[in-house]
Amino acid sequence: MSRKKIILLVTLIVAPVIIYLLWPTDESRIRKLFKEGAKAIEKEKIDDIIAKVSFNYTDEYGMTYLYIRAGILRAFQRLEQIKVEYEITRIEIKDNTASAELDIRVIASAGSDTGYIIGDAAKPLHMKFSLEKERFTWLVAKSEGIRFDF
Repeated sequence: MSRKKIILLVTLIVAPVIIYLLWPTDESRIRKLFKEGAKAIEKEKIDDIIAKVSFNYTDEYGMTYLYIRAGILRAFQRLEQIKVEYEITRIEIKDNTASAELDIRVIASAGSDTGYIIGDAAKPLHMKFSLEKERFTWLVAKSEGIRFDF
């Protein structure tokens, strides 16, 4: 075999292995979704937050994508110095849907008062999120565990 053929053959064998090892898993993408979402909340970047929510979002309280966006804007007008602490306790993936359970604490200031607005020091709020995969991106399609009264 010529040198070019050997290099081509090695490339054809090695390239898929490298792509497989470096390509992020669905679980790592979901973890990244929550990490980026928490950072966006702390920085009060509404567009970055709402980009993590499916336009088809609905929950048992009648909240939709547009209500969530408006509610977050109102919350940011009242709150500052937001700090989000979370722990992902479970992720379950089935085809293009997934569920994730998180224990969440959120600390914020409103005027001169600072305290927990979600969860507390002794016990975090346990929430369950349903996610949908749209192309290569996971988005929150439903949440359970808290009623958002913005």
